[in-house]
Amino acid sequence: MKIDAITIKNYKSIKEIENLKLTNINIFIGSNGAGKSNFISFFKMLNMIIEKKLREYSKIIGADNLLHFGIKTSSEIFGQVDFGKNKYSFNLVPKEDDSLFFETEKTIYKSYYNTGQPQRTIGQLNDETKLFECSTVCEYVRNALLSWRVYHFHDTSSTAKVKGSCAISSSANKQLLPNGENLSAFLYYLKLKFPKSFFMIEETIKLIAPYFDRFILEPDIFDEDKIRLEWQEVGNEKLFTAHHLSDGTLRMICLITLLLQPNAPDTIIIDEPELGLHPYAITVLASLMKSFAMDKQLIVSTQSVTLINHFEPQDIIVTDKEKGASSFRRLGDDELQDWIEDYSLGEIWEKNIIGGRP
Repeated sequence: MKIDAITIKNYKSIKEIENLKLTNINIFIGSNGAGKSNFISFFKMLNMIIEKKLREYSKIIGADNLLHFGIKTSSEIFGQVDFGKNKYSFNLVPKEDDSLFFETEKTIYKSYYNTGQPQRTIGQLNDETKLFECSTVCEYVRNALLSWRVYHFHDTSSTAKVKGSCAISSSANKQLLPNGENLSAFLYYLKLKFPKSFFMIEETIKLIAPYFDRFILEPDIFDEDKIRLEWQEVGNEKLFTAHHLSDGTLRMICLITLLLQPNAPDTIIIDEPELGLHPYAITVLASLMKSFAMDKQLIVSTQSVTLINHFEPQDIIVTDKEKGASSFRRLGDDELQDWIEDYSLGEIWEKNIIGGRP
């Protein structure tokens, strides 16, 4: 279910991305407003499609805001995702109420034994996806879309859901939710079902927070279906909660859990994971990312020079904005051969040699 290539037309700042190839590691860099966050948000829209919330989602944001330069400039949004033997594509057009609907929705199956690519129109003029009303290829497409999630652990405010109690019995707790709100229940699940993974998560947390001893995860004595994140410091029996963790440490715990979880999805998308992290924590994060991407796929947007210093040029996709439209370019293997011997990748970026700067 890894993504091999993606095509996007007339979506927000993206006028056209034609068959952008994706590998196991895809680090998007660029200045503020260049379009890397818009690329990441395209996957958010895919999430809304598979959850049958396209009309609600597009009406809240407004079709005029989703179309490149608005309705007067762009008449439709086109998207196509290629993965394995399958492709999924759609044309979204605006309605009078400023929402979007499917003009067409298609699946494509390429057989290894047949050079042709049978294309099937599964929906026309439909408000929500028809992927649940067909079988075979649609099943693979559904499973892929259901597994791709955009993770962002930005909200660490006092009212953030990750700091509160959550239900233990929820079926969603077999995966970490996109904003980490079920962190305590998910860790409890790992503790019971995957103790080796849980141990690795605790040991990795100690690398960035040496005072951390262990999690204390037990159901609430007054409501056994609820649990909250509790932990102990080294040499101290007092129970602390997520409210006692710094913002950066809490975000890093979410990232460590995400990247070390067993049965992780084949493709994970993370928006600005470096937010609030200490440089050493970013180094640990980079190591986790590279380990995860040995057999799975990462799509990450970042503005961190420290983070990209740990990757190779071919891992980087540079985002720029030209004449109001976002452009995306993967660095070549030998493009920086004359520079990389004397400078780190981050320094080369800062010198504006590869673009992606204001």
